Amino acid sequence: MEEKITKILRENVNPILEKHSGATEFSAFEDGIVYVKMTGACGSCPSAQNTLENIIKTELMERLTEIKDVKIDMTVSEDLLDMARKILNKEIQ
Repeated sequence: MEEKITKILRENVNPILEKHSGATEFSAFEDGIVYVKMTGACGSCPSAQNTLENIIKTELMERLTEIKDVKIDMTVSEDLLDMARKILNKEIQ
């Protein structure tokens, strides 16, 4: 399933988002729900939820009937958290 989702994101969704300097990455598939991370300009765009509903969710759910929903993965990577800790502890200037 992961390969199918990744292929749809790569071939059908990302070319659309790349026109706006953004992209999406597969994060997880659990209990019929696909979790994606918004990257590039899409990661901080106020219209990310609209993009999810109108482009990403539509593309995935029309092609894969096993998908019940698509959600944005809002988790922060450990690398980013580690960098923030170092900045706060003045280990990085």
